[in-house]
Amino acid sequence: MLNLIQHLTSIVCRIDPETSSGWHKMRKRFMIKKLLEQKKCFKLICGAGNENLAEVEKLVALYAKAGCRFFDLNASEEVLAAAQKGLDFAIEKEFQKDYHFCVSVGTKNDKHFKKARINSDKCKRCEQCIRVCPQKAINQYFIVEKYKCIGCSRCFDACKHGAMEIYSENKLIDLSTFQLPHLSCVELHVSDEESALAMWDELCGNFHPMMSICLARGVFSDEKTAELLKKMVAKRPPYTVVIKADGNPMSGGSDDFETTLPAVEMGKFVQSLNLPVYLLLSGGTNSKTAELAKLHAVNINGVSVGSFARKIVREYIEREDFLTNQQVFEEALAIAKNLINFFQV
Repeated sequence: MLNLIQHLTSIVCRIDPETSSGWHKMRKRFMIKKLLEQKKCFKLICGAGNENLAEVEKLVALYAKAGCRFFDLNASEEVLAAAQKGLDFAIEKEFQKDYHFCVSVGTKNDKHFKKARINSDKCKRCEQCIRVCPQKAINQYFIVEKYKCIGCSRCFDACKHGAMEIYSENKLIDLSTFQLPHLSCVELHVSDEESALAMWDELCGNFHPMMSICLARGVFSDEKTAELLKKMVAKRPPYTVVIKADGNPMSGGSDDFETTLPAVEMGKFVQSLNLPVYLLLSGGTNSKTAELAKLHAVNINGVSVGSFARKIVREYIEREDFLTNQQVFEEALAIAKNLINFFQV
């Protein structure tokens, strides 16, 4: 486990001199606030642990072309560069100022920063792990390709032989090396109160147009969750924080009301706190989320969609010719547009 002090020391949240100016920060904050205040924000979650550069490039290219303007990414230079390539493919440079990247960092042992591996001594080669992995991160030799793994634990749950092992991989992150002007937000995934408060203080002291808190219900008691959110939000000016109400993390494979209900319930809980924040739903989100939120009188600023958004286009983005075969791209584009339209009506 990484030493917390080392982790915090490494997070030097600066950009280059040109893009770290006060004017730049104010402009980025204004642009992302404008997007959130329309209350129709669709945020694509590429995956906090997703380091598959080819997939990230294709996902950003596809969903940017479909109308998405906000992208959640693994906090690495390589992933940000891949996302920028995807954005360049879909959107001309002169029109990119309204597009936003958000990178995710996490407290110790957060689920979003876990990886799977296979204990070869226990593995029976039954292939159940291969069948259930949504990222196709397990190859024919029963080795987890770590850069594809997002830590969803479906392989762990499916394995009857105890061969799957899940481990934390919180990396040292130096945000001072990130040079892209589209980095508009840093999101902190919270699973430990002490380290969350320490990391939040460090991040708020150095960064940025907008900050985001991702927290699932059930990590703490409702009373502790409310107390922690109030403490964290109080450290920022009003409406410079997004709370991503994470219902059931990385569970959005199905397109039904039951799957997305935990996200809506978590959103309703956050709404009851009356904090000066923007509210996004995540964790089991799908095409039904906005409709269910409306039925439950949850006033959201948008929805973050990850597992479901990736699943519905996977057969297309896995193709080597995805970005060069116009027919294939257009077929996937129609699917992506249809999903985004559920949140923009």
